[in-house]
Amino acid sequence: MDGRAGTAGKRSRFLDAVERLGNALPDPIFIFVVIIFVLVGVSMIGASAGWSAVNPVTGETLVVSSLLSEANVQKLFVEMPRTYTGFAPLGFALTIMLGAAVAEKSGLLTALMRASLGGAPKNILVPMVFVLGMLATHANDAAYMVYVPLAGIVFAAAGRHPVLGLIAGWSGAAVGLSGNLFPGQYDVLLLGITETGARLLDPEWTMNPLGNWYFSIGIAVVFTAVGWWVLERVIAPRLGEWKGEGAEAELAGMKLTSVEKRGLIWAGVAALGVAGLATALVMWPGFTPLMDEEASGSQQMTPFFRSIAALLFLLFISTGWAYGAATKSIKSHRDVVTMMVEGLGVIMPYLVLIFFAAHFVAMFGWSNLGPITAIAGADQLRAMEAPPAILLPLLATMSAWLDFLIASGSAKWAAMAPVATPMMMLLEVSPEMTTAAYRVGDTVTNLISPLNPYVILTMVFAQRYMPNFRLGTMIAMALPLAAAFYVSGMLLTAVWVALGIPVGPAAPVEYHVPGLVN
Repeated sequence: MDGRAGTAGKRSRFLDAVERLGNALPDPIFIFVVIIFVLVGVSMIGASAGWSAVNPVTGETLVVSSLLSEANVQKLFVEMPRTYTGFAPLGFALTIMLGAAVAEKSGLLTALMRASLGGAPKNILVPMVFVLGMLATHANDAAYMVYVPLAGIVFAAAGRHPVLGLIAGWSGAAVGLSGNLFPGQYDVLLLGITETGARLLDPEWTMNPLGNWYFSIGIAVVFTAVGWWVLERVIAPRLGEWKGEGAEAELAGMKLTSVEKRGLIWAGVAALGVAGLATALVMWPGFTPLMDEEASGSQQMTPFFRSIAALLFLLFISTGWAYGAATKSIKSHRDVVTMMVEGLGVIMPYLVLIFFAAHFVAMFGWSNLGPITAIAGADQLRAMEAPPAILLPLLATMSAWLDFLIASGSAKWAAMAPVATPMMMLLEVSPEMTTAAYRVGDTVTNLISPLNPYVILTMVFAQRYMPNFRLGTMIAMALPLAAAFYVSGMLLTAVWVALGIPVGPAAPVEYHVPGLVN
C-alpha cells in the first residue's frame, strides 16, 4: 500500500472518530444542566468537609454553602426570574440584536459585502477577503451564509481557486470573534459575562464594552499577516491551479444596482447622524450625559463606554431603515417592527442557553465555590511564581481544548469566567486581559472543531467546486491556519502582557483589587 494512502486513511479514521465523538455530545444547554448537577454535588461535599478560604479583600472567611440548603433552595425558586433577566449580557445582546436584525433583513449588510468584494484587486485578494471576513462577523450568521460563498465567486472570476476564497473568507470570519477592527455585540456579550465573574471578588467592577478593542486590533493585524502567508504558501499550492470556468456571470450579479447604491448613500448619511449624536452627547457645552465630569482621566468616558450597546442599536436600526427606505425593502414602520421580531427568532437558542448559564453563574456565587476556587488557584499559581505572560497563554490553551466539548464561545466562557476571572484578578491581571486571552484560544480551535456548524457549511460550499471535498479535507485545509494562529496568538498575548500595553480604552493589563490584603 502506498505510504501516503495509508497516512491519509489513518487521518480519515481519526477525523471520523472525532466527528462521531462530537456528534455524541449533548447540546450545550444540557451540558450546562449536567454541570449544574455536578456543582450541586460538589457544594454538598464542600459544605460537609468545611472547605473555606480567606477573602484577601475583606479578610472574611468564606465557607462553601450547600446548594441544597434551605436558604439556597429558596433563593433558586424565588429569584429565578430575576436571576435570568438580571444576567448582564442578556440585555446588551438583545439591545444590539434588535438593531442588527433591521440592518440585515433590509439588505444593508449583504449590499455592503457585495460592494466590498466587487472590485477587489487580484494581487491583494487574499488579505482583503480575510479582513472583510473579520468585519462580516458583525453580521452574525450572514458572515458565513452570504459572505463566504461570495468570496468563492470572486476568486473564481479572478482566475484563482474558489475554494481558496472560501477558506480565506471563512477563516477571516472565524478570527473576527477575537480579532477585529471594530467592536461589536460579541465584545459586549463576553465582557458582560466577565462582569459576573469579576463581581464575585469585586462587586463594584463594571464592564467596559471597549475593554478588548486595542488587543482585538492587534490580533487582527497579526492574524491577517499570518493568515495571508499560510493561505498563499501552504493552502494555495495544495489546491493547485483553478481550471474550471470563471464566474463572471455570477460576479455580474454581485454588482450593485443604482437603487442599492442610493440605499448605501442614505445609510452612510444615517451613520454620520449617529456619529454626530454620539459626539454631541460627549462634547456639547453644558450638556454631556455620556461624560462623567466629576471623574478624572479616562474614567470620564465611563458613561460613553457603557452606552456602546445603545449606540450600536441606533447605528444598526438607523442605517438599516435608511437603506430599506431607499430600496423599498422597508415600506413602513411596520416592516421595521417585523424585522426586529424576526431577528429575535434568530437569537432564541441563545436566550434558552443564557437561562441555564445565568443560573450556573449565580449558583456558583451562592455556593462560594467560585471565589474559594479562585483564591486557592491564585495561591497555587502565585507559589509557582509564573508571570502572567505565561499564565494567560495557558488559559488560552485551556480555552482552545474545551472548544471540542463546548462549541459555543459564550457558553464556554460562562462556565470558565466565575473561576478564571477572579483568579487572575488576584494575580493582578485585569478582567479585560483575561477575557482577551480566552478569546484567542477560542478562535483557534473554532477552525478545526467538527462541532462548529460553519465548518460543515463551508465544506458544503466547497463541494460545488470540488465534489470530493469532505470533512477530512476541510480540517486538513484549516489545520495549518489553526496552528499558525495558535503560535502567533500565544506569542502576541505573552508580549502584550509583558509590555503592559492597554487592552482597550481605560482597560489596562494590570488590575489591583480594591482593599486587597497582601
